[in-house]
Amino acid sequence: MNPLQSRKQLLLAESELNRAQLVADMTALTADVRALTGRARCIGLIVSSAAALVAGLAAFRQGKPADAGAKPSWLQTILKGAGLVSSLWTAFGPQRSDRDKM
Repeated sequence: MNPLQSRKQLLLAESELNRAQLVADMTALTADVRALTGRARCIGLIVSSAAALVAGLAAFRQGKPADAGAKPSWLQTILKGAGLVSSLWTAFGPQRSDRDKM
């Protein structure tokens, strides 16, 4: 084997090593992106739940009567409470996946 063929074999072997390293790097990068996406989705659920809670509490407090001395009827209080519970249930209740909705 002459020096040129030997050098060619070494370059081919180095190229294969570089390809294998690139595949390993891409696999690791894909796993990291999936993990980051999962965390972002989780944070998004927490933020949307907190926003729904704040909106529900704000809506519950907004319905106060103009006259500070007048008390709302028990029916109004029950209806407002049911609305608050409903909004909290949709925010914090069990999450269904897309395939469960179909």
